[in-house]
Amino acid sequence: MEQKSIPTLYEWAGGNERLEQLTALFYGKVFQDELLEPVFRHMSAEHTRHVAHFIGEVFGGPPTYTQTDQGSHADMVSHHVGKHLTEPMRKRWMALLLESADELGVPDDPEFRSALVGYLEWGSRIAVLNSTSAENPVQPGEPMPKWGWGVPGGPYQPS
Repeated sequence: MEQKSIPTLYEWAGGNERLEQLTALFYGKVFQDELLEPVFRHMSAEHTRHVAHFIGEVFGGPPTYTQTDQGSHADMVSHHVGKHLTEPMRKRWMALLLESADELGVPDDPEFRSALVGYLEWGSRIAVLNSTSAENPVQPGEPMPKWGWGVPGGPYQPS
């Protein structure tokens, strides 16, 4: 009997093209939002792609963020240090991203959405915590987070 391979979250989401579409749609909403726009006002033109590549890599896709964008987990965290993000900002960020996922038609099956929301909740809460720090708590060379379908032992699986 042939055993089927389980797709990664990256594959299930639709790959790089779909993640880039998602982040572009989402940041378009962010720039129209009075609470979030000031936080993102000065981001680079490549920011939306970098975020898509980061999520893709975390979700089991190719290492585009670390290899092509020359980023790391420490680099992503450094963008949040000292930003003093608030819980209302985090909640709005979550709402706009999930609204964008629905509008774009990102898979909405319970298993995928559970993994997606779990990662976004985890990551956004870490971002708020790190935003009150004066120094980056993630050291250069620490592995990228890995997120999957809810494997035993927790979602964070160092490579």
